Amino acid sequence: MNAVKISIATKAEVAALAQLFDAYRQFYQYPSDLALASSYIAERIENTESLILLAQDAKGEALGFCQLYPTFCSLEAKPIYALYDLYVAPVARGAGIGNLLLLAAEQNARANGMCRMDLSTAKTNLPAQAAYEALGWVRDELYFTYSKAVAPQD
Repeated sequence: MNAVKISIATKAEVAALAQLFDAYRQFYQYPSDLALASSYIAERIENTESLILLAQDAKGEALGFCQLYPTFCSLEAKPIYALYDLYVAPVARGAGIGNLLLLAAEQNARANGMCRMDLSTAKTNLPAQAAYEALGWVRDELYFTYSKAVAPQD
């Protein structure tokens, strides 16, 4: 893979990001919905609710993205990033794009005063786990993660 540029995504990249985000959702067994992907990404950028890093090749083709949500750690009383989404297009896998995105995420976290980044991944996603650990991420062995779906009130 030739030169790769990592930048903070803007409204101009919503269409390219939506394609990647839709593929990311499909990777996790969600149905394809490009309209949903496009509106979701556009809203995050428009409302500055997340930081989205976009990897592009020299021709400007989107190769992957990483989405970070700012939040807080109550115990440390400091801001953190929740790295919720990381995806590299199948044609670009194996070229180190994921590592570049993770390193850019770390650089942005440091620059924005975050004390750490948290993420979760599927237990079966062994390639991602290996990549995280190779870059110094530490698997939490003390806490379980829980979630609960909440239906909106009528």
